[in-house]
This record gives sequence, structure tokens and C-alpha cells, in this order.
Amino acid sequence: MESMGTNKNKQGTIATPHIGSPRRGEVLLVLLPFWSSLIPPMGITCLKTFLQPYGFKVKTEDANVHPGFREVYDNYLKTLEGFIPPGKKGNFYNTAVTVLRKHLMAHLNHTNENRRRYRELIKIVVSSIFFCSIDDAQVNRLVEIVDGFYTRLESYVLDLLKEEKPTVLGLSVYSDTAPASLFTFKLAKKTYPHIKTVMGGGIFTEDLALGSPNFDFFVENTPYIDKIIAGEGELLFLKYLKGELPGDQKVYTLEDIDGQTVDLDLDIKGIPDFSDFQLNLYPNLGAYTSRSCPFRCSFCSEGFFWGKYRKKKIPRVVDELTSLYQKHKNQLFLLCDSLLNPVISELSQAFIESDLSIYWDGYLRADKPVCDPKNTMQWRRGGFYRARLGLESGSQRLLEAMGKRILPGQIREAVSSLAYAGIKTTTYWVIGYPGETGEDFQQTLDLIEELKDDIYEADCNAFSYFLTGQVNSEEWAKENKSRLLYPGEFRELLFFQTWILTGEPSREETYRRMNRFSGHCKKLAIPNPYTMQEIYQADERWKRLHRNAVPSMVEFQQGKRYIDENKRIGEVVLGKNINADELDWDF
Repeated sequence: MESMGTNKNKQGTIATPHIGSPRRGEVLLVLLPFWSSLIPPMGITCLKTFLQPYGFKVKTEDANVHPGFREVYDNYLKTLEGFIPPGKKGNFYNTAVTVLRKHLMAHLNHTNENRRRYRELIKIVVSSIFFCSIDDAQVNRLVEIVDGFYTRLESYVLDLLKEEKPTVLGLSVYSDTAPASLFTFKLAKKTYPHIKTVMGGGIFTEDLALGSPNFDFFVENTPYIDKIIAGEGELLFLKYLKGELPGDQKVYTLEDIDGQTVDLDLDIKGIPDFSDFQLNLYPNLGAYTSRSCPFRCSFCSEGFFWGKYRKKKIPRVVDELTSLYQKHKNQLFLLCDSLLNPVISELSQAFIESDLSIYWDGYLRADKPVCDPKNTMQWRRGGFYRARLGLESGSQRLLEAMGKRILPGQIREAVSSLAYAGIKTTTYWVIGYPGETGEDFQQTLDLIEELKDDIYEADCNAFSYFLTGQVNSEEWAKENKSRLLYPGEFRELLFFQTWILTGEPSREETYRRMNRFSGHCKKLAIPNPYTMQEIYQADERWKRLHRNAVPSMVEFQQGKRYIDENKRIGEVVLGKNINADELDWDF
């Protein structure tokens, strides 16, 4: 639950324990479908690790690795894909998830009285994203799949609650996990009224940004949720469990503890406790070196969630990753930092000096140090495995509007410098940013074509707008150019309203450009891998293109040998041939 937060205790002091506060006992923390299972869920893991030394018994659970739920997810997306014309699929798996999320929420809230509107809404949602129509029979097929999901979810939740017998149920909620989370809260409260239900998570910087109409509506219409913690959650959740926050408040934010979390020393937190998870189901282990972000890109909400930027001491990070490797024998980590730039050189040097080879993957800004091959080669020797680069656009005008503070020339040099060192370059692009012209978009396509051999994968997303929570939300609101995407009559079904900006480019043009983007990358043979088979193929392409290429993910997944080729990266590094028939593709 990366977040759990409050409203201000007016006297600025810690409230006395209130009657009915949770006893020191069983706390169950869960991440529900649908969320990526690249790593064990870090939010609830951090909460468990923080709470246990205070005497709380905490169990963490990730429903996303449950095979039955994955089957539903794959079935829904495969079925929907069959309804969409080839030229309109775009970045299908990213955009189709929105249809699934809206459908799950509408299904949760529909009744016999609004059944017709429910089915009408599914058609509208598909049309708003793929700009094509589906018929009644196709809607019915999707409804059947969603029916099956909730049947499985009910059984799963009841079994889990019966087995764990929690006194507190905490759910880490994101926009994509919200429908399943609300269903679970309702079911838990109905079946076991004594359980205290607590909600946190990243959704409070997205659909439920504080101060938004969605947030106010949500608080008033969720009687089955006892407490909402919005913001960085460890201290807030601890104080709630200890009865040190006002009992008559439903919403807690950092203001209730005078922002104490900004002074929370990240170095004193324990090593992440992954003991509840089957780690063979995840390709990476998770860790982090910092919280928040030192930059303020216009569309981002990271700083609003985490507040002041803080980082761990590098020796602490090295010790933590070393301990996790020694315990779990996993060499490949995904670092969850917003950006690794402030720590990457020092972290790399520390691992170069270490006897251990640890490989790590994380988000990076294409700034000047990244443009220097001497730096990227040092990072490669230190275990840097993949750079996840928010490049956003090839247009200098748009980069300036976004507050990226980088130049297209820097993007060229940074991507090529990383590729020279063999580090995978996952590139993210925003399509349809306010004011993006056809020329701006063409500059993005041209830049991608220029860098095609140095881009490991290219992933695009349509620009998303929120009334509050983004750096530029207030500025865009002043322009008064927003409208509801879905008619107000559907609010009872969708629960969360969606706003879009009405300027150029239009929504239809944005998705048309996403189709062009995907087609362009396909023509250039730049992948955007989704399945493990596709990841294997992308890794083999990368090895053919770059002699210093990092090992493929399946080499780590097999776990048959200790990998330390980064210690010899000054030499020519050749990729190891692996027979695809020998691989286990099921995480």
C-alpha cells in the first residue's frame, strides 16, 4: 500500500487512543487484480517491514499471481482484441486495460434497473478508446468473462479472510485495481463486520486525487471503508493502528502528523520482507534507493504523493540488495525510484568494488551524464541492466512545455550511449500532449527511426488529464478547457468520472497517432514485448545489435548459474545461445 494518509488534527498534537481502535494483532495487506507482477508488491511489503518491529502481526498477499485471475485477464484482452479492427489496435495492451477497468467498475455497480445502461456503457467505453463499435453479442461475451472474474474473486476473498482471520484489512489501491478492491471491501464488511477496512495506494494521485470531485464523492459513498490513508503510509498506518489518530476522521493525510514522514530516515527501515510471496512467480525482486522526484514534469504527480525528495545512503542500498540476494538467490532487481540519476554513479561504483554481481533495472532521465559512454560503461560494470527512459517526445517545443529540461539531441546521445554499453533502453512516449501538432508528432517518429537500433523497446501512452494532482493541473484548469469523457448519467456505474481537455489534438486524433506510432515501430522492428516469449525475442534482437548486451531475462529466470559477466565488460561480451524450447515461460 504505497500510500496510507489523514486530515489535520487541529491542535497539531497526537490524538489520544480512541475507543474501538484496532488491537495489536493480525493485519492483512493485499494487492488485488489487476496489477503487473514484475516484482512482489513493494507498497505492502514496505508497510509490513515497517510495522512488524512494533509488535504487529502482518500478512501480505498478492492476488495478481493467482493463476485463475491471470486467466481471466488474458481471456478478456484476447476476446476484446478480436473485436477491434487491425488498424485501430494501437498500443493494445496498454489501452485495453482501461476498457477492462471501466467494465469491472460498471459491473460492480450495476443493478437490474440499470442493466441496459450498463451494456450501453461498455459500448461507449470501447468506442472512446478504439473508435469502433461492438455489438450486443460481443458485449455479452465480455460480460460473461467479467461475471466469471467476480465469482472467482468472491471465493478467493472469502477463503483468504477465513484462513487469515484479520482484525484489519488494508488494500493498496491503484486505478486498475480499484474495482476488485471495492468489491473486496464490501464483501469483507458484509461477512465480517468487525474487520477494520483501510485503503491506501497510488490512486490518490490519479482518479482520487485529493480535492477532486471524485475524491469527495468517493468518501461519501464508501461506508464499507473505515479509513482512507492518502499519502506515504508507514507512519500514518502505524499511528492509526496504535490509536494515535482522531477516531472520528475517515481520511488521514500527512497533515495529521505535521508532515513527519519527510523526516523519516529511509536508512532505518528494515530489509524488505518478501517471505509471504512465491518469488519464483516474479522475474525481479524489488527495492528502492529514494522516494519522490527532484524534477517537476508538467503531467506528473509523483511529488504530490511522496513530498520531499529523500534518498538512502549508498552503502545501505548495497547491503540491502546483497542481503536479499543471499536470502533469495535472485540477481535481478527492479529499483522503484522515480529516477536513478541522483544515485546511479555512486551505486554503480559501490557494486564495482563489491565482490558480488547484482543487476538492477530502473527509471532514468536522459540528462547530460547519460550522454557520456564513459559513464554508461561504468554503470554497466556496476550492474545497470535496463534504463526506463521517459523521453515523451521528439519535439523540442513539447519537451519545453512538459518541463522535461532535456533536448532532442540529448535524447539521441543518451539512448545511443546506453545502447553502446549494452544496457537495455525501454523508452516511454506521451502521445497527444496538449498542443501537440502533426509536426511535433512526426518529429517523434523521425527520432525513433533514427534511433531504431539503439531502442530496446518503445511504449506509448495517450496523455492523461486529472483535475488535480498533476504539476500543471491548476494551469490547465484555469484555461477551462476540460469536459467529461462519459456522460454524467453513467457516474453511478463508473464511480470515477474522467475528464479530458478539449483543445488540440482531439482525442480521436491522439488515438489515431497511437496507431501510427505502433505501426511505425513495427515497421522498424522495434518491439514492445508483452509475453515472456516476446521478451525472449526482444532480448535476442538486442544481443544481435549490441556486443555488450546485458544477459537475457531468461538467463536469470533459469537460475542455473551465477551471472557475473558485468565484471568483465571491458572485453567483448557475446550473448549465450539458449534454446527457446528449454525455457519455462510461466512466472
